[in-house]
Amino acid sequence: MNDAPRLDLSVVIPTYRRDRVLVATLESLLALAPRAGEILVMDQTERHDAATEERLAAFDASGDIRWVRLPEPSITAAMNRGLELAACAVVLFLDDDIRPEPGLLVGHAAAHGHGPAALVAGRVIQPWQESLADFDAGDFHFAQTRPAELHEFMGGNFSLPRELALRLRGFDENFVRVAYRFEAEFAHRLRAAGARIRFEPAACLHHLKASDGGTRTFGGHLTTWRPDHAVGAYYHGLRTGSMGVFLTRPLRAVATRYHLRHPWRIPPTLLAEFGGMAWALALLRRGPRLLPLREAGTGP
Repeated sequence: MNDAPRLDLSVVIPTYRRDRVLVATLESLLALAPRAGEILVMDQTERHDAATEERLAAFDASGDIRWVRLPEPSITAAMNRGLELAACAVVLFLDDDIRPEPGLLVGHAAAHGHGPAALVAGRVIQPWQESLADFDAGDFHFAQTRPAELHEFMGGNFSLPRELALRLRGFDENFVRVAYRFEAEFAHRLRAAGARIRFEPAACLHHLKASDGGTRTFGGHLTTWRPDHAVGAYYHGLRTGSMGVFLTRPLRAVATRYHLRHPWRIPPTLLAEFGGMAWALALLRRGPRLLPLREAGTGP
């Protein structure tokens, strides 16, 4: 184990069916200085390839990571479990297919060193943005270099005080499969509690957007007949009172250039949308699945 000073920062990485890219992500995070206080790998993969299993086991045995195996895939459940297990004051949630800039961890830690408790959204450079000549042109996007106050955030690079997240009872586990719009629902509760969302460009990473595993396991939203993508949008609309989204999304889902070029995809897309509607209504009737309410200062 590396005994160099560490940041008071728990990194939580939900992962599903990722092998080499997960190992590369961990190696890049472990190479940063100073290191995070801990890295929790919330692993929902049924079985890795032999090389990945061996590498993760070695990381875990050396204390470089805490390798937590989970029985079934759920982004929000994995995040909640990581939140519960985290030992540091600030929890940083990251995707499992990233390349961090040197200042990623320090940027998050420093952003929590001043001002009231807030969620810090880090900078995310997508593959198609790597060649941009001017990151700050046009409207706000998560690759820009200017700080900003936000209403929402991206789930693959954000941090917040553990106590604040527990006070809000974590993430709603009714956001199933790809968990689309879980960030927006959490942001809605966060802002209602009086907290802010700050964009910190110094906390920067490159999203590699791996072609398989993760949410890609459930197919593309334009081509699937399954409601795995749509259900989150409808559930978010119901939970936050955004009924306009609930009522207009089926039409908007097929009013795309893709469907204009591939009209035979319209029926499967509508099937996915109406299936998502029905699923969301069933989830709403069951009620939100949040962590138990905890007293401030409760440990992991």
